[in-house]
Amino acid sequence: MFVPAANELVPARRAEPAICATLSAMKKYLGPSGLEVRPFLAIVCLFWLYATLSAVLYAYGMSVSFANVTDEPLYAGWPARVVQHFFLLPPLLGCYWLSLRLGWRPAGRTLPLQIGLGVVFSLLARPALAAAMHLVGGPHEDEHKDLLEVLDWIGPELFTAWLASFTDFLVRYGFGLALINSFAVYKRLRDSELRVAALEQQWGIARLAALRQQLSPHTLFNLLHTIRGQIVWDPPAAQAMIVQLADLLRRLLNAGERDFARLADELQFVRLYLELQCRRFADRCSFDLPDTQTLPEAWVPSLILQPLVENAVTHGLAGHDGPVKVELAVTVEGEVLRLKVTNGTAEGNADTAEGIGLRNVRERIAVQFGGRARFTAGPQAPDRWVAELELPLQRDAPPFRGVLS
Repeated sequence: MFVPAANELVPARRAEPAICATLSAMKKYLGPSGLEVRPFLAIVCLFWLYATLSAVLYAYGMSVSFANVTDEPLYAGWPARVVQHFFLLPPLLGCYWLSLRLGWRPAGRTLPLQIGLGVVFSLLARPALAAAMHLVGGPHEDEHKDLLEVLDWIGPELFTAWLASFTDFLVRYGFGLALINSFAVYKRLRDSELRVAALEQQWGIARLAALRQQLSPHTLFNLLHTIRGQIVWDPPAAQAMIVQLADLLRRLLNAGERDFARLADELQFVRLYLELQCRRFADRCSFDLPDTQTLPEAWVPSLILQPLVENAVTHGLAGHDGPVKVELAVTVEGEVLRLKVTNGTAEGNADTAEGIGLRNVRERIAVQFGGRARFTAGPQAPDRWVAELELPLQRDAPPFRGVLS
């Protein structure tokens, strides 16, 4: 009596139509699993190759063990087992494909169908072995001249062999199904993580763009008011300021298109802004900026200094008629870049609440650096205000837009 186990490859032309029919029924994505066809085929084929080899080795080992007990062949030869598994590959692909298409929800409807697919596939194992034995023959081919007798897998004498075959292949089917579904769940989880990461990066980019656009009109309106004050009593100065404003706006638009800029470029922008303000308040406003030749090679968020110096001028001049000096200091300590803006204020007016510019700076460094940057702003004395920014030292231009990791 022959007990079914594994199979052997038949010539490719014999099984090719069945495989092509199975593949043609598949789409690019296998139902709600989101699994693509190529990974699906690779996983199923590798799993079935392992099942084939394990079945052949198991049958060979059992045959050797029983060789001293009986001379009757208790197991089919390895060619028949390999062909059996090759015959079962197209049905296996079809059952797994239908399983992925069905999914597992709702369980009351899909679970009986999933079990039914496994039962149908397992019932095909015995006929596949009989067909493989008839195709490849074997050393005891003369004992099985009658194909109908071999195919009589429901007969009482072969019921035990059929039951063993059914149980064996049902367990294999279950293991393969668990493997396919595990990979599909992993792929869905990984794809969802990638989508979330992409959305977070896009959200960061959109938020930074909104913050930069928030700065542009705020700066423009303040400068226009400054020029307006010069037109009536000093037209030449107003004309010179308009030329400077055009240069400033050009730099402002260019800076608004990127997340980071060179520190030297940011300092040049600040210089243009302070020159415009000090033209209007020539008797009160002055500034002290470091020489661009002494600046470290560093990249900073674009327009990050502008709200600090704007706050220094606006709030420094408010509430008194005395002079105000705006100072900017740049230092590097290890891998930390420190930018410090200091200005005088009216005595007792140094506790002014944060305006839109300072809130903007806080939000931008939170988006771009997380907890790796620090910003403080407040009175250092009754008549002195200090805004200090500590950033990670970026010696090279960041290679991408969005939140820095």
